[in-house]
Amino acid sequence: MDILQLGAQLLSDNVDASVDRESATNALSSLLGDGQGGVDLAGLAAKMSSSGDLADIVGSWLGDGANAPISADSVEALLGDEQIASFASKMGMDAKSAAAGLADLLPQLVDKSSSGGSLLDAAGGVDGLLGAAKSLFK
Repeated sequence: MDILQLGAQLLSDNVDASVDRESATNALSSLLGDGQGGVDLAGLAAKMSSSGDLADIVGSWLGDGANAPISADSVEALLGDEQIASFASKMGMDAKSAAAGLADLLPQLVDKSSSGGSLLDAAGGVDGLLGAAKSLFK
């Protein structure tokens, strides 16, 4: 199962909305898509690493230990109000519920995609991840 389908399954199973997996897949693809039918979790991790408050959180997701939680407010700040609102609309829910659902989903999604270091390796390791984060602000 690819990461987009896994995310859609987790969303469908865990949010208080009656949404089918195809709709959840489309909503996730629009929100976190890489433009090639996948999810840009490496870009999301890099963006989080550039934020002092979220760097430790994403580090826990990428590591083998327990996943630190992220708040719905942090998800909204990270992804943007407009993107959350659009995602929520596609999911048939309000923006606050969507942000809360994403706060539950993102740690699992990043953790599962980084099992064995694959996501971290895809971002060029810790140095590559930090370099990508730095380039966001140049």
